[in-house]
Amino acid sequence: MKITFLGAAGEVTGSQHLIETRDRRVLLDCGFFQGRRAEARAKNETFHCRPKDLDGVILSHAHIDHCGNLPGLYRAGFRGPVFCTEATADIAELMLLDSAHIQAEDARYLSRKLKGKHPPVEPLYTDEHVKSLIKRMQPLPFGDWHELAADFKLRLHPAGHILGSAIVEMEIQDRTDLKRVVFTGDLGRRGMPLLVDPAPVDGADVLITECLYGGRVHPPAGDIKTELRDIIRQTAEQGGRVIIPAFALGRTQQVVYFLNELMNENELPKLPVFVDSPLARRVTKIFRRFDDTLDADVQRSLLTDGDVFSFAGLTYVGNRKESMALNDRDDPLVIISASGMCENGRIVHHLKHAISDERNTVILMGYQAPHTLGRRIQERQEFVRIFGREQPLKCRVEQLRGLSAHADAMDFKWWFEQSTQRGSFGQAFLVHGESDGPAALATLLHNYCDEDIHTPQWGETFEV
Repeated sequence: MKITFLGAAGEVTGSQHLIETRDRRVLLDCGFFQGRRAEARAKNETFHCRPKDLDGVILSHAHIDHCGNLPGLYRAGFRGPVFCTEATADIAELMLLDSAHIQAEDARYLSRKLKGKHPPVEPLYTDEHVKSLIKRMQPLPFGDWHELAADFKLRLHPAGHILGSAIVEMEIQDRTDLKRVVFTGDLGRRGMPLLVDPAPVDGADVLITECLYGGRVHPPAGDIKTELRDIIRQTAEQGGRVIIPAFALGRTQQVVYFLNELMNENELPKLPVFVDSPLARRVTKIFRRFDDTLDADVQRSLLTDGDVFSFAGLTYVGNRKESMALNDRDDPLVIISASGMCENGRIVHHLKHAISDERNTVILMGYQAPHTLGRRIQERQEFVRIFGREQPLKCRVEQLRGLSAHADAMDFKWWFEQSTQRGSFGQAFLVHGESDGPAALATLLHNYCDEDIHTPQWGETFEV
């Protein structure tokens, strides 16, 4: 058996790993590489896994850097099944349709901008490719073994990263050689709001694990609720508004859950709260549908609160006209809107109307990549450019860092210990990491592995 690393190898995005035996070819994830436009386009439009010859794809979760190029794979000739959890299938459909919509808009804009200088720009895939791909999905429950073929079995375990995310366990027969392979996807954290903890496995002959924060320890998530309460109270007292840029999948639902608890506990003033993201509204409906899979705290809340994603004063904004009307109001309020790094979507309009008023507060909830509007706000630059105009940044800026969805060094250590109580790991491959992540995790993982630990680079193949 051999494994070829075709994405998220020596880099963070574009998860894609090919497993081959004499009789079987299966892809783990098929994500978008995200980066500078030209480089991302070149990587995402070319496949090195012979899509027509794949027996199937196993999808760990619905983040776009893990699922985003599945419709492109279909366009290139793939016609096999895609195995994932039921929640992942539902979320992936929303994320992929949104991706196709964004690509179509970008293609139209670039084609106009480059008219006469460049051939028309085409999206990598369309809505029709997404819809055809979604029909290939075969949702599986957690914990049950499923046969892709007599020589290839898989089962899924909760990864605790986002709703529906899975650790993939495989038993793969290559003629007389039987191997157990575990792929973590993106491993989540313990004790996070909404989600169950990552499930340990019973060791494996081969471990493929992400290592993004293998060298870091995250601040605790428990203080976020208190910090939100204090910031909202202080801003409301001075007549301002709170703007929270938040990703539509995961982060928005966590923030709403905290606000729901604070409202139920009478810890917040009675002010209106708006979730202004069509994608977040649709994703939240999926959270409601799968609320029985959420953690013990949610289950306790559901005994007395029928909907942990709704409370008096909360509105999920519908159309663009309603969104625009929010910026004409002068009363204290909270707006949660995508995207989390402030680069596009309705949040940019809300920031345009809010950042120059010292009564207002912007709360950044996670990592802000270099060169994004979110990073410039985080750095509290004196002026920031929005829609081509420099605006003075006078509002209060707060950064709450406790909600990272990725395991840190302590989470990895716990998961490795739990997973090797009944069986060790053999070989290990560290993916989805850069900088100090792989080296730090390799040092930590060494105590739990019997064989070599590799940090593969793009295109590298290993016999296992």
